[in-house]
Amino acid sequence: MNSEHDVAHHYASGDLMARIDAALTGAGVDAANPSAADLAPVDEFHIGGGSATEAFANKLNFNGGDRVLDVGCGLGGPARYFANRFGAHVTGIDLTPEFIEVATELSRRTGQSQVTTFEVGSALAMRYGDAHFDGAITVHVAMNIHDREGLYREVARVLKSGATFGIYDVMKGNAEPIDYPVPWAMTEATSHLCTPIETQALLRDAGFEILEVEDRTSQAQAFFQRAIEAAKAAGGPAAVGLHLLTGETTALKFTNMLSAVGDGRLAPSMIVARKS
Repeated sequence: MNSEHDVAHHYASGDLMARIDAALTGAGVDAANPSAADLAPVDEFHIGGGSATEAFANKLNFNGGDRVLDVGCGLGGPARYFANRFGAHVTGIDLTPEFIEVATELSRRTGQSQVTTFEVGSALAMRYGDAHFDGAITVHVAMNIHDREGLYREVARVLKSGATFGIYDVMKGNAEPIDYPVPWAMTEATSHLCTPIETQALLRDAGFEILEVEDRTSQAQAFFQRAIEAAKAAGGPAAVGLHLLTGETTALKFTNMLSAVGDGRLAPSMIVARKS
């Protein structure tokens, strides 16, 4: 199997919408009319959740009416947040058809179908024309992409000159190997980590200027600590949470990730770049 097929297979489950509906109902939420806050524990599939999305958005300068691309959109949580906050139209692409189906349905239920569009697609070969988008984001995606040069070149191709590209990814912190599985990969075969310095060099080679870099390790550690304390207080994880996406090995995946962030093997980082 090729890498993209493996990545899509890693995230697919076949019954995700039904499990989300059951979890929402179990939490006392009207599954047909959820709020953004109701969905955030599952559709903000990245370290820091909604608070990290807000911090990420604070760094970007999108405007009302902008066409923004979300590369690797998952269930569309950040896309819906950016559309609501900036008045932009956000197009999300993802390799996993089930994610696109669920993202589309959640936008329908939250009344955001007119400002978000979700499509199955590869970040390495997008169907859009040159200089099509006013801005782009990618959130916890590049860890699954081996051809990082191709990724950033393709994003640059579809962006207008001067457009902002925001990256929030888990990056390599030091040379020590991490333990698997982790939320984005069962083995190192589909895990392709770069350091922040390597990532900046790749972005420059693709035609981007680096505007800002932030190491989010301390925020990630605080986020994990809050999550652990909340789960202990509640006697277990909340009904609506990332375990709906990461399956039976959820505890091990997050234990491995938390350990690697804690000792510096992983470095969650945000980078803001601008297409030259």
